[in-house]
Amino acid sequence: MQMTSLNGIDVHYALTGPDDGAPVVFSNSLGTDFRLWDQVMPLLPEGLKILRYDMRGHGLTSTPEGDYFMGDLVQDIGALMDQLGLKNAVFVGLSIGGMIAQGLAAERMDLVRAMVLSNTATKIGTVSMWQDRIAAVRKGGVAALEQSILERWFSQKFRAHNTVELAGWRNMLCRTPIDGYTGCSAAISETDLYENTARLTLPTLGIAGTEDGSTPPDLVRETVSLVKGAKFKLIRGAGHLPCVEKPAEFAQALTEFLKEVGHV
Repeated sequence: MQMTSLNGIDVHYALTGPDDGAPVVFSNSLGTDFRLWDQVMPLLPEGLKILRYDMRGHGLTSTPEGDYFMGDLVQDIGALMDQLGLKNAVFVGLSIGGMIAQGLAAERMDLVRAMVLSNTATKIGTVSMWQDRIAAVRKGGVAALEQSILERWFSQKFRAHNTVELAGWRNMLCRTPIDGYTGCSAAISETDLYENTARLTLPTLGIAGTEDGSTPPDLVRETVSLVKGAKFKLIRGAGHLPCVEKPAEFAQALTEFLKEVGHV
C-alpha cells in the first residue's frame, strides 16, 4: 500500500512502472476508487509509469468534513505529482476526474502535456440538481441513490448480464463516505471550466459512451471541441464508465492517443 500526506490529508495511490517510463495519471469518477482502471491497466503498452490515486473522500484517502472545491481536488493531485516527481504526464480523467484534468492543465502546464477527457464536461448538471442529490445522501446515505446512479453508469445490457460484477460496483459506490460523496458533489456543483478549457492548446482526446446517462456524447463532444485540434472517440454500448464496460476499446483509444503524442 502506498500512502502519503499532503494538503492536510492522507492520500492513497499506486505508482507502477519503470522510473524512466513516460508518466500517465488516472483520475477516477465520483463514487469510485482507483480500481476503476483495473481492467485497462494490463492492456496498455509496457514501459509506462502509471499513477492512480483515490481523490479526497474516496477509497483509502482521508475524508475531510464539509464541502470541497474543485481547487482542492486539483491541488491534491498537483501536490502528489510534485512529491513523486512526475511532470509532462498524459492525464486521463473520467467524469469529475476529467474536470480535475481540465483544472490541472490550466494551472500547471509543467505537469500535463496532454489529456484524455472521458465522460466529462466543463460543467456537469445544475446547482439545484446537486443540492437535491447532496440532501438525499445526507438523509439516506449513498445507497439512497444507488439505483439511479448504476443506471447512469452502465448500459442496460451490462446490468442484465453482469449481475455479479454489478454487485461489486454497487458495494464500491455505497461504501463511499457520505462526506466524501457530498463534498465532491459540492465541488462539481460550483464548477464551470468553460473559459479555462477554451484557452487550452494541449493535445486532447475525448471519450464518450453512447449509453451514458450522466454526460451524454454530445456534451463530451462539445467540451473537447473547445480545445483546438482535439479528437473524439465514441464507444458504442457503453454507459458512463466505458473503461469498465469496454476496457479493450478504451485501452485501444488511449494507446493510439499515446502513440500520436509521442508518449510511447
